[in-house]
Amino acid sequence: MPPPALAPHAFTAAPVAAPPPPSAAKAAFWDRIAPKYATDPIADMAGYRHTLQRVQAMLRPEHHVLELGCGTGITALRLAPLTRRYVATDVSSQMIAIAHARHAQQPTPALSFAVADAETHGFGQGLYDAVLAFNLLHLASDLELVLRVAAQALRPGGLLISKTPCIAEMNPLIGHVAVPLMRLVGQAPALKCLHEHQLQAAMAKQGLTVVISERHGTQRKDIRAFLVARKAD
Repeated sequence: MPPPALAPHAFTAAPVAAPPPPSAAKAAFWDRIAPKYATDPIADMAGYRHTLQRVQAMLRPEHHVLELGCGTGITALRLAPLTRRYVATDVSSQMIAIAHARHAQQPTPALSFAVADAETHGFGQGLYDAVLAFNLLHLASDLELVLRVAAQALRPGGLLISKTPCIAEMNPLIGHVAVPLMRLVGQAPALKCLHEHQLQAAMAKQGLTVVISERHGTQRKDIRAFLVARKAD
């Protein structure tokens, strides 16, 4: 007797779920850690205050400012009162929810928060006097795209003000061993191991001229490059 015929679908492979797009995976990571992130103390408060002072000196009451990767809004709440309009954005809806709660306790008319990612959103052409990117650029999966979006958003003569951990300036084991292991167990996001000169070159490619290069750390070797780049007039 011949064997029974197999159903046509007997060897059909189960569908494989597509991986989430990079922006969704990035948002999921920051959504998950948002409550802890909101309560973690700033590691180098003196260095942070120095950065704030430098940025405050560059802002004017008539300025329109865009912040990319604002997190839970701590910096935005400090800087927005110095501006006419301050739009603070982050890929994480949970970060922005915490920022909204803080804003409700500390109302600032010039300030607004929005969920947005510079790798998937545009912010218009020439609308802002300054674009801020603190602890963000090393997290971009497409650094060139983020810098292009930032440059497009700036008015002629506008400033990109950034502070970026340059992981490549650390012990190579950090970037090539420790960080991948932390990513494997969900304790670190995807990030780029950059030198400051790579950041400067990437900015120059978008027509941004670095006019300030500083380090503000006060406790140990500071790998966080504070760069201010100007868009051509």
